[in-house]
Amino acid sequence: GVQLEESGGGSVQAGGSLRLSCEVSGRSDMGYCLGWTRQVPGGEREGVAAIDSDGGTNYGHSAKGRFTVSQDNAKKTMYLQMNSLEPEDTAMYYCALELVPAAKYCRGKWSFGHWGQGTQVTVSS
Repeated sequence: GVQLEESGGGSVQAGGSLRLSCEVSGRSDMGYCLGWTRQVPGGEREGVAAIDSDGGTNYGHSAKGRFTVSQDNAKKTMYLQMNSLEPEDTAMYYCALELVPAAKYCRGKWSFGHWGQGTQVTVSS
């Protein structure tokens, strides 16, 4: 089955940067939507950034202009480069995957069927 493994979380001061990685294993040759979501304790899950099998990207409001999602197909890895981090970015960040017939089904999609365990990002002021 599909497995997702995040890495790269940690603690950073406000204004700093982090790069998260998500390695995907067991993925089929279908189209896919890959995404980053985040959640704070007691809060709702928020879509941060997503990329599809055609390379199309989508960003949540909080990520625009600061975060960049990318992928390395050879390494089957998705990345989230986070710059200008703010204390409000503190959360558990989850990598997620949805298999789809074609990438066009990913547009505006923030629901996924496969999830990683999450990696904590803590930004101090």
